[in-house]
Amino acid sequence: MSNVYSNSIFWIDTEKIKPNPLQPRRDFDEARLQDLADSIKQYGVLQPLIVSRLEVEKEGGEGLLTEYELIAGERRLRAAKLAGVSQVPAVIRTGDTEIMKLELAIIENLQREDLNAVDKARAFQRLASEFKFTHGEIARKIGKSRESISNTLRILALPEEMLDAISLGKMTEGHSRPLLMLTEHPEEQQVLFKEIIYKKIPVREAERLARKIATDRVRKKELMPDPEILELEEEFQEKLGTRVHIDRSKIGGQIKIDFFSKEDLRTILDLIQKSELEKSPAELLDKHIAETIDKETEKPVRDVSGPTGTGGDEADLYNLTNFSV
Repeated sequence: MSNVYSNSIFWIDTEKIKPNPLQPRRDFDEARLQDLADSIKQYGVLQPLIVSRLEVEKEGGEGLLTEYELIAGERRLRAAKLAGVSQVPAVIRTGDTEIMKLELAIIENLQREDLNAVDKARAFQRLASEFKFTHGEIARKIGKSRESISNTLRILALPEEMLDAISLGKMTEGHSRPLLMLTEHPEEQQVLFKEIIYKKIPVREAERLARKIATDRVRKKELMPDPEILELEEEFQEKLGTRVHIDRSKIGGQIKIDFFSKEDLRTILDLIQKSELEKSPAELLDKHIAETIDKETEKPVRDVSGPTGTGGDEADLYNLTNFSV
């Protein structure tokens, strides 16, 4: 009977086919699905789906209900439902284990080149974690090199925001390499990610920037920079959410703040203003006093005498009544 199932095509009601819980693919392009649905309306489903047959007990225990679980062809099934097709052609497989179903789903997507890099990595991870496959075993089953499997799995070390960008086509799998170079430096990694998204920089440029960031960090360690300056840089970066670099000179210096859009500038300004408003009255008073003292003579720049203008008692020099805050 299994040979009959495996070599025959059956017409099955679409509502009786349940999605494959092991389906490695998460994202389906709605526009392309609609195009396929339009084609199915005109020509029908040309390639059969692959399903397994399930016997499910009816509610109340009154007999069995036949259902089908999809193994391969989810995109065709979704498009068929969009097209309003009531039945689809399918091959019914029997005797498949859960791991075989997952293998078939992955291989079908890989053969059609429809699986994006993130879904592919997650599928490989399931084979490794749930079914205890080594990278070499996965490579043999998929027809890839072991290095290719390992490199694909490395993508999952990126933050979810970056994985979503790859899945949605906002950046390529190649952009993951320079971002992975900065895994131990999340602030710089986030800045580079923004440059890739907003400036649309190519992979080679992203790699150049990642190497430059890594080299600059090494040079900073070799030059033994002022630890207080490094600490301030990190505080700025944490507060402003972007890369900040402090260049010291003999007198003063410069603070460089990276931004990528007008919205970024507005956000940075709002954060600075908010920080200013959160200062205590005592801090504001200290700042006000500092602004009234001449740095060279250490004397008041303007009259800070008492209300009578006679100089007042020295103890009243910094009385709150003498200042407008």
